[in-house]
Amino acid sequence: MSTLTTFDEQGKQLFFTDNFERIQSTLKKAGVTFERWQAQFPIKPDTAPEDILAAYAKDIGRLKAQGVYQSADVISLHPNHPDRLTLRQKFLSEHTHTEDEVRFFVNGQGMFYLHIGEQVHAVLCYQDDLISVPAGTPHWFDMGPTPEFTAIRLFTNPEGWVAEMTGNTIAERIPFFE
Repeated sequence: MSTLTTFDEQGKQLFFTDNFERIQSTLKKAGVTFERWQAQFPIKPDTAPEDILAAYAKDIGRLKAQGVYQSADVISLHPNHPDRLTLRQKFLSEHTHTEDEVRFFVNGQGMFYLHIGEQVHAVLCYQDDLISVPAGTPHWFDMGPTPEFTAIRLFTNPEGWVAEMTGNTIAERIPFFE
């Protein structure tokens, strides 16, 4: 189940909800898109990336038709991946991008932390959740110590995005996704 936990910059919890509409409306005020998508046909653990993209072609096409996103791909990470701890560490520091960071969770889960104003919104995304973090928004991502997810990524730049580290240590004061 998706959740939203809001913290102050010192890590004190201010708010929690698992109500989808409340999560969506809170994030919308911060300029963040949060949606639920449904596959056009069943997805299995061994479904090929091109078939996953085809299962969500309607929603991907809707976003691409807005003229912002040029490409989409599929990424998967599993608990037995040999580089899982290194990959987790790579995304645990606050950073920004020059384009939106868009992720749709085909299965599994991951936590996006959005540093907006003087608060941090920790958004636990699950299967069928789409989150779009606007360009320039300080954030970080935690896939947990035993990552298990498949996600569709959408890009403005077909070559992908590059993280620009902020140097802020706020991620160290907010609870990790365990």
